[in-house]
Amino acid sequence: MGTIKSSWAGTPISLDDQLEDAVWSGAQDNKMKFDGGFMLAKNDAKYLYVVLDVVKDTHNDPGTGDYFWFTFDRNRNRAITPNYDVNYGNYPGNPNKMGRQYYKGAGRWTGLLNEVQKSECKSTFGTSPNSSTPHRIWKFKFRLTDLKINLLWWWFSSYTKFGFRVHSNTPNLNYDTPTNFFRDFSKLHTLYFSRKPSISTADLGPVMGSVGLIPTTKINAATGRATTASNYFIYARNAAFGGLLNVIGNRTKMDQLPRVGARKYKVFHRAGTSGSFSEFVTSWYNYKWNGSDYILEASSPDASNFYKMPSAGVDYSIDDLLFQFNSTKLNTGLHQFKVKFYNNAGTEVGATAPEQVLTMYIDNNVPEVSINSVKYKNAEIGACGIVNLQNNKDVLVIDVEAFDTEGNLLDYSLTARWGEGDSENIVYKKYDPATMPANWQGSHHIIGNFNPKVTCAHSFNVYARARTTNGYGYIGKNGTYRYVTIIKP
Repeated sequence: MGTIKSSWAGTPISLDDQLEDAVWSGAQDNKMKFDGGFMLAKNDAKYLYVVLDVVKDTHNDPGTGDYFWFTFDRNRNRAITPNYDVNYGNYPGNPNKMGRQYYKGAGRWTGLLNEVQKSECKSTFGTSPNSSTPHRIWKFKFRLTDLKINLLWWWFSSYTKFGFRVHSNTPNLNYDTPTNFFRDFSKLHTLYFSRKPSISTADLGPVMGSVGLIPTTKINAATGRATTASNYFIYARNAAFGGLLNVIGNRTKMDQLPRVGARKYKVFHRAGTSGSFSEFVTSWYNYKWNGSDYILEASSPDASNFYKMPSAGVDYSIDDLLFQFNSTKLNTGLHQFKVKFYNNAGTEVGATAPEQVLTMYIDNNVPEVSINSVKYKNAEIGACGIVNLQNNKDVLVIDVEAFDTEGNLLDYSLTARWGEGDSENIVYKKYDPATMPANWQGSHHIIGNFNPKVTCAHSFNVYARARTTNGYGYIGKNGTYRYVTIIKP
């Protein structure tokens, strides 16, 4: 029996998101190993997001017999309950269409149900943090209500029992975990759901406690960039901010404010670090529990730019959310924010001394990437060009660019790909604050040498990520590629 702990998904996860993307930050730390690869899990208030990273299935043949089963013991009694416990599977020949069927007994089902399916699956093929060799990756989005999971009340179980199969025709692989799970529920694995993200009170700022999962105490007041420990929810390394940002209140402070009469508040903003602040107007939605489901609740200021205090004791998908804003509407550079609270008469209450001013460096630009040249014996090979090598040891020289003007580069890579999923990393470099400038830009000219292995069409791929966070992971990436055909002697 295995155990996996799901981490909180601060933003909804799309099945098009990659494991390297910000939405999957933290899941690698809690992954579960099985014979063919790794399972990762995250959840929010509505969905369980799962990835089966099948690193041993390195043949790209979707729709030719590859399939999965995913079983849930919905009442968690470790026994098959007919017409209640479910098994999900993809439709034959359609890896991206999922249905479910009820168990009738050990290894027996009703067949896929004729119903509107709110859960989803997707089969992809590529690299992942677990393997640089392209391989099969199954992605899932299970609706929690379909699994009979409720995260709200402590007396409702925040776990499920599960087992799964992944099958491949080429190579001929079949992984059941646990063994015989579809006939015997007594040894099913356990998945524990995350209820809420939890940040140490000591790390929270006095009023604006965090930006997403990044405590405001971890944001440099001079540079506006964040640095956190490598074992934290998100490992931020001198990171700028971008995307949709959640500024979350200090839990203790938010609990105290109603007792001193706070009923509303204002947000103030200025570009740069000098000059006057002006009232900041934004709006957002937050999921609110209505007694039976989470529903979207709109938040926006009134005619006088006052925001209403969150209702005490109400469960929100993002608790203590002070304000959310789209940072793409702000110019690149330093920005400062502060929050003031007021009673019904409009008198300020609950002020802290000194007043908290939150500084953030906003950068929504992505790194510049390009392939400057691909050369053989100093002769340029253009896109879709053909080159005849004279010697098996000859190399191609690739000159690429991965450059971030603002100095917020996280990493870059140059990779060659060919054939049926074959690849080779030619150049890779990542940000290291111990040995690099605080604001690392990368380079306009990065040179890589590649010795081809076979006669084949090749693609040279440049990929770069920004050292920019939305508070839940890194965002911002860019890439480009060039195809050439290489003929070996």
